[in-house]
Amino acid sequence: MISLPDGPLVSAAWLAEHLDDPQVRVVDIRGKVLPPTEPKPHYFARPEDYAAGHIPGAVYIDWTRDIVDLDDPVLAQVAPPAQIAALFSRLGIGDDTIVVAYDDWFSMYAGRLLWVLRYYGHEGARILNGGLLAWQAEGRPISTEVPGIAAASFTPRPQPSLRRTADQILAGLGSDRLLIDARSDKEYRGEESRAVRGGHIPGAVNIFYQRLVSGPRHTYVSPEELREQFAAAGIDLNSLEGRDVVTYCNGGVSATPVALALEIATGKRVAIYDGSWNEWGNDESKPLER
Repeated sequence: MISLPDGPLVSAAWLAEHLDDPQVRVVDIRGKVLPPTEPKPHYFARPEDYAAGHIPGAVYIDWTRDIVDLDDPVLAQVAPPAQIAALFSRLGIGDDTIVVAYDDWFSMYAGRLLWVLRYYGHEGARILNGGLLAWQAEGRPISTEVPGIAAASFTPRPQPSLRRTADQILAGLGSDRLLIDARSDKEYRGEESRAVRGGHIPGAVNIFYQRLVSGPRHTYVSPEELREQFAAAGIDLNSLEGRDVVTYCNGGVSATPVALALEIATGKRVAIYDGSWNEWGNDESKPLER
């Protein structure tokens, strides 16, 4: 049995050491999001980049379709249990599989997959710190071969504590909940928006997700530096005990690097508002601030 490092991350060196272990499944989940000022659609997968070269043995997941509920009018909501069970089982991800996810953009797509796996009760999952950028920077191998995969059995076990709904967010306004907006400064201030309305959820504090990783490899900065970043944003990490902490963005994807940075800095897991601004910003009944 492989011993996983504590926390949400593994290094390129750790993955290279365990790359050929049959218990490990590597997932490439590279994607793209256009700026809010561009015409819609904004969300894209990048299977062509996977085909051009990926970490050996990796399978590909389309973040815009495979792990989302295509019947939900709100974009990018987590897929229902039956869809998730079928997907992961087909990809050889069983209840005992160790999943290492990666992308090449601040780990936000890999973070979303990690959150989906955790939401469905799968604890044996990690993110490759720095993703494909770190892997390639260390001169590690790339392959174009699509692996043959034996099916496995994945059992979804939803963990409601990791997900918040619009009603739950609304009910908690004015409480001591810490709500963190991971979008850009311009989106937070309402100068740009992917929704019909611009602004942010009342009381939310802003920290742009890209500030929490550093350098050309997009690796997370140290816990000490993360604490400094949160403090600079007005977030006292010593005050989180007993508080509900929730991150959000537009579709619950770039919110995940902020949630993971909080976990790296404090050891505390936090929830994601899945609907995020795609839901809140398009609902005229919901209050907002600019």
